[in-house]
Amino acid sequence: MSVRILALVGSLRSGSHNRQLAEAAVKLAPEGVEVEIYDGLADLPFYNEDIDVEGSVPADALKLREAGERADAFLLFSPEYNGTMPAVLKNAIDWYSRPMGSGAFVGKHVAVVGTAYGQYGGVWAQDEARKAVGIAGGTILEDVKLSIPGSVVRFAEVHPADDSDVAEKLPTVLEKVAAAVKQAAAA
Repeated sequence: MSVRILALVGSLRSGSHNRQLAEAAVKLAPEGVEVEIYDGLADLPFYNEDIDVEGSVPADALKLREAGERADAFLLFSPEYNGTMPAVLKNAIDWYSRPMGSGAFVGKHVAVVGTAYGQYGGVWAQDEARKAVGIAGGTILEDVKLSIPGSVVRFAEVHPADDSDVAEKLPTVLEKVAAAVKQAAAA
């Protein structure tokens, strides 16, 4: 069974280290695991119930939801902005939380990882993302974590895929997500 993991990156910056970390996940994915990076978060309107009406949902929101429906699991990459997750990631979570009780996260495993400049690698933001996804109906993989500190210095000249620590730990994250999906499918 091949496992499809949809990666949502909470940074829109062209040189984003979290985007590079997601690229590393694509490159380092073990056999039987496919990681797809969702590229449309910048185009997604802010969630608003007035525009989330059947028959008139914005095209970019439909595209996001369709990508989520095709995924077996999610891997969120979150930097830390002012001690919490970035708005673009929270907005995607909000769109996935609807329709209430049957959004794209419901019944699917979700892990949150990331890198940030600070000494803790964005753990506050990642914890906030886990909390929001859990409320939105996702099954949070609480034991699947990867917070990489010092991103600005650490990845100044080295892509995360070429960092030995990332190359060791990121495939393990992907293996754990895939194992949870397979275990749930077998149950």
